[in-house]
Amino acid sequence: MSRTQTSPAPITRPDGTAIRILAVDDESSLTELLSMAMRYEGWQVSTAASGSEAVKAAREVRPDAIVLDMMLPDFDGLEVMRRVRAEDPDVPVIFLTAKDAVADRISGLTAGGDDYVTKPFSLEEVIARLRALLRRSGAATGRSESLLVVGDLTLDEDSHEVARAGDAIQLTATEFELLRYLMRNPRRVLSKAQILDRVWNYDFGGQANVVELYISYLRKKIDANRAPMIHTMRGAGYVLRPAS
Repeated sequence: MSRTQTSPAPITRPDGTAIRILAVDDESSLTELLSMAMRYEGWQVSTAASGSEAVKAAREVRPDAIVLDMMLPDFDGLEVMRRVRAEDPDVPVIFLTAKDAVADRISGLTAGGDDYVTKPFSLEEVIARLRALLRRSGAATGRSESLLVVGDLTLDEDSHEVARAGDAIQLTATEFELLRYLMRNPRRVLSKAQILDRVWNYDFGGQANVVELYISYLRKKIDANRAPMIHTMRGAGYVLRPAS
């Protein structure tokens, strides 16, 4: 019998209460998107737009993890982390850095940051990184591992391993994000606009054809010489179903 798991099991704090996240960025549109994605996970989210606000919020909220922009209006993310960890030494930190700011990423990790994500990023990626980080830090517990299963297709959100019928499948980062979104919504028809929304950072850019292109890439890897799982619903979008 085929199995379908629509999303990873919810994770909570060990006492059963909601995970608390502090998102820090001076771009309000970005913190709004991050907050929306995190609340969808059932987490409580606080936001801050500057270093001083972040330090104050961390003191009040005592977050289980912080998503922290490296560049802030008053002082940088490294200083925020230093001040927060003076009072809460173990709080995990994921830095947000500019795509070409290699020095920022190195300095952030060297200074004790736990992970980093480069802008522009996929919200799905940030959530997956946070889930893995919360588990590693012991701040969260979950009813199961972060494994998505649809039929004989499996995707591990933490290790980024994908397999079909036990055969490993190598995907690019974008292919992985696309497959993850499809597997989180099995049997549900997803439009091109919805896919662009979630996989391509809410930036349509008139590039609907990029969805067709990456669906074709996925089919070559997921469905090659196998019963198809990815189906085109003409005029509506795409759907992932267990092979019949």
